[in-house]
Amino acid sequence: MEPVAAVQSEYSLWWRGSETGLLQLLEEFGIGFVPFFPLGAGFLTGQITADTKFTASDFRASVPRFSADALKINLALVEVVKRVAAARQATPAQIALACLLAKSPWIVPIPGTTKIGRLEENLGAIEEDLNDADLAMLDEASASLPLEGERLPATALEMVGR
Repeated sequence: MEPVAAVQSEYSLWWRGSETGLLQLLEEFGIGFVPFFPLGAGFLTGQITADTKFTASDFRASVPRFSADALKINLALVEVVKRVAAARQATPAQIALACLLAKSPWIVPIPGTTKIGRLEENLGAIEEDLNDADLAMLDEASASLPLEGERLPATALEMVGR
């Protein structure tokens, strides 16, 4: 039997469920971690506003965290990411990715994109060496700001047992 090299699961400043035991277990066994949705399905890029409307074909239209009412509350986290980004002359996406990269060398986020410009932007996260104050501000905001809405539609949560 081959050893497990890496585990993939959701992880971002917007959803930190992997911190409740999974990351510690992976570190203990020397297993890599590949976070998906490290930009919160685009939420942490700063491109989504309280006025953003998703088409019926966009899965975010059925995600409670992306509802109009939830966005009004959840955007407080993005504002903190934007502040750090502005101070460092970076983009919010770069800061959100750099925050995950700073946690451990065995954490390698995979932001999805179909656009070369976004890929180049995301690669810029490697150059962002966040200092302790930046990391503390992002961690505090992620841990303490209220978030509204489930991260997935109820039907999806039922299928995976939350």
